[in-house]
Amino acid sequence: MEKIPSFQKDHDSLQPGLHMSPPQNGVTTFDLRFKKPNAGDYISPDALHSVEHMMATVLRNSREKENIVYFGPMGCRTGFYLLTVHLDYGETLALLKECIPKALALEEVPGAKREECGNYLAHDLPAAKRELRAYLTILERL
Repeated sequence: MEKIPSFQKDHDSLQPGLHMSPPQNGVTTFDLRFKKPNAGDYISPDALHSVEHMMATVLRNSREKENIVYFGPMGCRTGFYLLTVHLDYGETLALLKECIPKALALEEVPGAKREECGNYLAHDLPAAKRELRAYLTILERL
């Protein structure tokens, strides 16, 4: 089988930040790398889950909501994937810098009630906000 594009990247050289893959079938995948891979520092499962709910909600309610295809966690717990259409790197970076503060302003995790979530007990709002604040600091340097 062919290696998928994300497995072709040397993860030992990847740094936290925003990484863009070439578009495939009109869809662009952005790697929101919160943590340096294989460095022993990972996002906790509960924080990962909460960031997913928070950012998916904020992005799908943003000015670019029609261009958001998917937001979800990486299994390695070092970041998230954002799939978009019609957004370039600069537009996506600006959108994230706009949306993360909105996620940080949330007072509860959206969709975290039993009837809304398949693992509703696995959320950590304070930890999710710590991860988002740290990532926003990384984005502000780009």
